[in-house]
Amino acid sequence: MNDGRTGAVCAVIDPERGTHGTLEVHGPLDPARFHQALHRIAEIRPGARHPGPRLLRHGPDLHTVELPGGDGTSAPYPAGLLADLLTAAPEPGPRPRPGTAAATGPARRPCGTLPRTQPVTPVQQQRLAEALARPEHQAEQVVWRWYGPLDTARFRAAWQAVGERESVLRTAFVWDPRPRAVVFDRGRTDVVHHTHGTAVRRAALLARERARAFDLRRPGAVRVVLLDSGPADPAAPFTDVLVTYHRALLDSWSIRLLMRECCRAYLADGVLPGGERRPDLGDCARWLRARDLTPAGGLRHRPARPKAPPGAPRPRPAGGSGTGVLRAALSPQDSAHLAHWAARWGVAESSVLQAVWATLLYRASGAAPGPATVGFGLDFPGRGLLLEGIEGVPGPFENALPVTVDVDPALELPALLRELRDRVLDMAAYEGTAAGEPAAGGDPGARAGGLLAFDCGPRPETAYGDELAAHGIRLEEQEAAGSPAGYALRLRVGHDARRALVLTCAYDRDLVDGGTARTLLAHTARLLRLLPGAATAGTTVGDVLALLPDAATPRVPDGPAARDAAPLLPLRGASAPTAATVCLLDVPGAPRTGHRELLRHYRGPEALTALRVTTGGETAQTGALAALARSCDRLVLGGYSGAGALACALAHQVTGPGVRPPLVVVGGACDDPDGPRTLASALQRAGASAARH
Repeated sequence: MNDGRTGAVCAVIDPERGTHGTLEVHGPLDPARFHQALHRIAEIRPGARHPGPRLLRHGPDLHTVELPGGDGTSAPYPAGLLADLLTAAPEPGPRPRPGTAAATGPARRPCGTLPRTQPVTPVQQQRLAEALARPEHQAEQVVWRWYGPLDTARFRAAWQAVGERESVLRTAFVWDPRPRAVVFDRGRTDVVHHTHGTAVRRAALLARERARAFDLRRPGAVRVVLLDSGPADPAAPFTDVLVTYHRALLDSWSIRLLMRECCRAYLADGVLPGGERRPDLGDCARWLRARDLTPAGGLRHRPARPKAPPGAPRPRPAGGSGTGVLRAALSPQDSAHLAHWAARWGVAESSVLQAVWATLLYRASGAAPGPATVGFGLDFPGRGLLLEGIEGVPGPFENALPVTVDVDPALELPALLRELRDRVLDMAAYEGTAAGEPAAGGDPGARAGGLLAFDCGPRPETAYGDELAAHGIRLEEQEAAGSPAGYALRLRVGHDARRALVLTCAYDRDLVDGGTARTLLAHTARLLRLLPGAATAGTTVGDVLALLPDAATPRVPDGPAARDAAPLLPLRGASAPTAATVCLLDVPGAPRTGHRELLRHYRGPEALTALRVTTGGETAQTGALAALARSCDRLVLGGYSGAGALACALAHQVTGPGVRPPLVVVGGACDDPDGPRTLASALQRAGASAARH
């Protein structure tokens, strides 16, 4: 597509030039790449019926694409998507290892060609919307401890083999302007090895990996970090395997599936037999799209919450920003006692966790001694879909659904346990929907009560423990560090290698202070530890409350509210009275970088402003942009490669009587050091053209 320089190609879309508008491409353009882009658009937009754009070459670094018009029954040609595809940097792929299927199998498409397209699931659509509003809530982690020898090269090869088999590790997203999944022929799973003394301690390394943004426009939903142990116990050396993944492509069940496949490949010298897994995530998305899984109306019910007075600010805890993580654990003996006690009442440990949490929410509500309705989110594994092989497909199937229950101090605890068990079983029919996922930027009360998750699914140490032991290796899962997932607080519970119950509390520091999270976690662990020895058939919820210390149980705050900020952010004024106005857009799915570097390189006289694009605020954003378009002589919408489809959609929405269609400029890469300079140059050129016409 280009000469190897990332961001060397820019595109300018002018709806007023030519019969139906033109797309001007600055930079080297391979005609084969152009035709591949047209083929990919035909796959993404199968219903579009157009004669196709025509490419005119004016020089080695200047081409014009004449855009076709609609036929009266189809939408305008997706010029923004074409601009994104033509300006995107080619995707690098790993070289196949000699002797592997990738090296000896059928010829693949050249690295850097365009990927195949597949639909996204309803849960993915909601996760991607949430990623735009709360990108810091999307990283999840699982840590294993690898005892014994670890061949790092073999381990890296094993992950590459898993990537060859599992298409989800080669999946990215393109926005048109709605997200669509794209699968590349090749991908790369980053495996970084830190020897002892070259990295910070594990907790700090986990926090650093959580803070690193994922670029959803490129494949790479998983990052792996190896951290060697110190010399404290030379007789039993170990390596911590830290796996970080994005919720839009994977869940906790899936990451354990992938680690199991990695162990299998490691035992086979870094090779996995067979081709791609089928069914895969794309097959699941097509299966879901063909079915109506709309939930019953009662699924969305939440208990009424008192509303703050208009304009009242939400209290901000003094614990900083980002995600905080706390842990507590029951002993293996207490955990076994809890499991046996729960079985006596015909429920699982997860039902006990839900009953304990509902009791704490009731206590925090201040409704005692009367009854009250409490609500919280509950993560379902999403593996109950009636699709053959779903339990072996990696993907983002884990789904939060809202649970409400009436709590009365006079109610017997076994009755509450059975009520929650039966309610959760009824709700499992809707675990493939996105009805319970918190809407990005929506009512924060819809995410009240926190989110509970109970880990289940395959364990790599169980599947391949004996084979690994034959090589002197033992694998143990250490911890699962989640994110708040759109809630103020998320409590994830699971078993460690000793079958001890481990509770991990991930909380949003903007909403919850450390003391609140620590108290809620301590009260939960206390009740789980004490109930098996204190509760009988006649024990009531009031009796359970008496087991708690006198200190009050703090209320779980509502989920994050929509960020209340003006859609337009002025960056600098115009230096000439007739200069155009340039509005900068963020690239959907890409890490946000701001526009400081672009401002440093910009030399044109145009006024610069930025549009804050957040899910849930579309009406305000479009209204503000339309007002800006009416107030200036000519508007230019610009962004890095990947913003073209969104820019064209916005340009179409703001165009009306008395408002000229904005120019759209796309170019450069937001993660390339030369990207700001490339985009600034293209915007200056477009601004000068707009001023002349």
